[in-house]
Amino acid sequence: MFISLALVMSMGLAACADNEVTLYQNPVARWSLPDPSVIRASDNYFYLYATEDTHNVPIYRSKDLVTWRYAGTAFTDATRPMDFVPNGSIWAPDINYVNGQYVLYYSKSEWGKTWECGIGVAVSDRPNGGFHDAHKLFISSEVNIENCIDPFFIQDDGHNYLFWGSFHDIYGVELTEDGLHVKEGAEPRKIAGGLIEATYIVKHRDYFYLIGSAGTCCEGAKSTYRLVMARSKNLFGPYVDRNGRSAIGDNFSPLLNASPQVYGPGHCSEFVEDDAGQTWVLYHGFQASDVDAGRVIYLDKVTWGSDGWPQIQGMRPSTEAEAPLFGTAGLSAPLSASADADYLILPTEARGMYLIDSPDDMPFRWQLFHVNGTLVGHGEARQTAVVDASQAARGMYVIKIDGPDGCQSEKFVKM
Repeated sequence: MFISLALVMSMGLAACADNEVTLYQNPVARWSLPDPSVIRASDNYFYLYATEDTHNVPIYRSKDLVTWRYAGTAFTDATRPMDFVPNGSIWAPDINYVNGQYVLYYSKSEWGKTWECGIGVAVSDRPNGGFHDAHKLFISSEVNIENCIDPFFIQDDGHNYLFWGSFHDIYGVELTEDGLHVKEGAEPRKIAGGLIEATYIVKHRDYFYLIGSAGTCCEGAKSTYRLVMARSKNLFGPYVDRNGRSAIGDNFSPLLNASPQVYGPGHCSEFVEDDAGQTWVLYHGFQASDVDAGRVIYLDKVTWGSDGWPQIQGMRPSTEAEAPLFGTAGLSAPLSASADADYLILPTEARGMYLIDSPDDMPFRWQLFHVNGTLVGHGEARQTAVVDASQAARGMYVIKIDGPDGCQSEKFVKM
């Protein structure tokens, strides 16, 4: 039986390099990661979750929003939510930190089955997987709202709320204090019409900004996806576009359109602030140069106009831009972006098998020790390696890595 185990504790984990980055090129992740949701965890890494083009919901991590590396999956086959839409896929995860735990909202759906789909929730004590206690919040037929997918969680004035919807109006409802259930007696309230899906709401100064995606998401070069927006002084509306027209009447203002290089940009992540106070957003789109790669990840800077509305330069995806600024020691210190230069040691689906992922293509050596100091195994590799301890006795072990220039990493793991 496979024991899905977190890396229990770590020691001596250090970045082997601190790469100065001034410019980045889009896309920042050239793998299909639709519908990104991102969070900055207590370890100061960003974790990105996406619709499961990778089975069981892929998770990637980054120090700088530019360099992304695989960090695991939210679920395993054993923990995968099955209490509704058993044959459905998991779409549009939304990651949050609520009351001391990571809370993941997700859609469960099959294409075309707009009354059978629904939204669920699961929890974990770590950001890179281990989600459990997954359960249904509701399905479309139970709340009489068609196509209940694309959840988005927000807190306002001490209360928890969930918004959702996909081309059949956008709704919101209050949740319980722990965010794991719909509050007893709460009824869904409509805030926008059927033009959009992929709801994201951000508060800036006196307004809530409702950002959604209009058009077709998934038709490659024919995709018409784009980001649009409306705003309100109250979380539940009324939301209006720049001309004061109602979002319930499907009136929105443009935020981001396609370009000759990018088809169908949309379904944005949460807005993220870097250490210099700049605002950034991730979203998916198709590369014109490689449509078959799927919906890859783009990053762009968001600025706020004198009228308060968010804007992305040119209303088109950038191809190259100045990178986010992280790792500041103070306002007087030079600002730079810092790439992820740590070795990742990740559990796999098989008991006793761990994947080592190197930050570069340089050779490295690994050793596996029992906690009593006995050497159990060793090997050499470039970029990736698999530590096979499936025949080892159960207990605590240490994986030690020696990289170039004296770089070392160690992890405690449990077999």
